[in-house]
Amino acid sequence: MGGDRPSSGCGHGGNISCVLMRYDTARLSLRALVMEDVEELITLDRDPEVMRFITGGRPTAPAQVEATARRSLGHRWMAFDRSDGAFVGWFGLRPSAEGERELGYRLKRTAWGRGFATEGSQAMLALAFDELAAFRVWGQTMTVNVASRRVMERCGLRYLRTFHGDWPDPIEGSELGDVEYEILR
Repeated sequence: MGGDRPSSGCGHGGNISCVLMRYDTARLSLRALVMEDVEELITLDRDPEVMRFITGGRPTAPAQVEATARRSLGHRWMAFDRSDGAFVGWFGLRPSAEGERELGYRLKRTAWGRGFATEGSQAMLALAFDELAAFRVWGQTMTVNVASRRVMERCGLRYLRTFHGDWPDPIEGSELGDVEYEILR
């Protein structure tokens, strides 16, 4: 599903932090998240448009970004444009159940509309199925987040359901619910 061979720093298959230290696609260089990346993540989460379908555009508190980064070590990758080394965003494969991974991504606005979300997501799917032996990868977004839905569809995920969560701070469009997509091995 796209991408060159991953570069691993160890030989302990199944442990995601060892499976992928670096992964190059045609236009992206992905590397494992490290805590020194927190400032890039804080800046990303300060952009109201980036956060529109996550928090309604409110920035995430730096302490919360740092805490999330700590929990994401081993299953999130920082993405950089191979042509100039610029930070593009992040991709993740959070373990959710035995043999399942949740696909996630967040990109800077300057990376939108360039196919990076699809390219990076395809690399994550290849990792999930080829290296981690996942049998299911899934993702969720707001029903109104058409761009994210298209990325999942382009990557082969299929619509599974619409649901309505009980969110403490509903944001514009939440009345239409959220959607879940999946792809099976």
